[in-house]
Amino acid sequence: MKITGTILAVAVSVGMTHMAQADITIGSWNLKHLGWNNNKSLGDVAAVAQGADLWALQEVMDEAAVTQLEQQLEQQTGEPWSSMTSHEVGRSSYQESYTYLWRDSAVEYTQGAVVYLDPGDKFAREPFLAEFRDIESGQEVALATVHIVYGDNQDDRTPEIRELEAIWNWMPEVYPETPRIIAGDYNLAPDHVAWQPLRDQGAQPAITSGATTLSKTDGDYANLYDNLWFDETALDVSSSSIVRFPELLGMNHETARDVVSDHAPIYITLGDASPGFVSVAPAGDDVVGSANDCIDLNNASVSQLDELPNVGPARAQDIIDGRTWESVDDLVEVSGIGPARMAEIRDSGQVCSLT
Repeated sequence: MKITGTILAVAVSVGMTHMAQADITIGSWNLKHLGWNNNKSLGDVAAVAQGADLWALQEVMDEAAVTQLEQQLEQQTGEPWSSMTSHEVGRSSYQESYTYLWRDSAVEYTQGAVVYLDPGDKFAREPFLAEFRDIESGQEVALATVHIVYGDNQDDRTPEIRELEAIWNWMPEVYPETPRIIAGDYNLAPDHVAWQPLRDQGAQPAITSGATTLSKTDGDYANLYDNLWFDETALDVSSSSIVRFPELLGMNHETARDVVSDHAPIYITLGDASPGFVSVAPAGDDVVGSANDCIDLNNASVSQLDELPNVGPARAQDIIDGRTWESVDDLVEVSGIGPARMAEIRDSGQVCSLT
């Protein structure tokens, strides 16, 4: 169902003093244009998604695809699932929705589903918030999910990251005394200085090492962009991790990026919960593919180079015209690629070794 509700006036919480005791697994996943005609394998998405009880999903482009994903989950798990999708958000012609997806036997929606009104117009895609309850324990959890704008460089992302402090401080007004979680794809690593305002409010990232975006080289991941932020004094988070789903599904990265997502999901467990992510690859099978899926700066086409961060068709042609390249660092010679953009290209894991 679509949620476009207004904010209700509620009392402001005076603080949370007791550790929340729940026993569910909560995940966050950018599903790379879920609902576009892009050969998405919803059966494979569901095979991964059944490992958690409650999901915050980003890059939802069509609510009908969410319904189909629910159906796949119900077929695979033999139990009912529910979902709730925001209206489309975005300043430009590109818009997307957010979705909450949950297992009915473990989680129920309680109240307060709303897209943040964003009075200062700080967000390109305003966060979507809602409160949920662990059915077994009765513990409630307030969630906000957001997809931070990528832009041309990190400076374009930091204003929204800093504004998450306002979201964090606003959530107790809507969900008094409920532990808070902000989930999403932030396009920024959790150790960046822009996170300091949120840290100063007591929030911390669940994932502090590893990477969550799939390079085209099997087994290689880059950029710790996806995360869940929470207050450890208010929420009993017992574990957290990144789900390397291509290995679970027996896919190479090229196929996984094409039919599932270019982002790996992440999750936290609360209390005694155990995640249910299990391999569906045939026993003994190796992941198909090779490490030759990287992009060779000296041989790749314009369309292949266009897949690199900060490289569009014009810069791709400039890279071709500048050949031969001896190091990724030399890309700073290309107009519009400074040291920061070059570093993102280098750190993406998508470029073949030039040594």
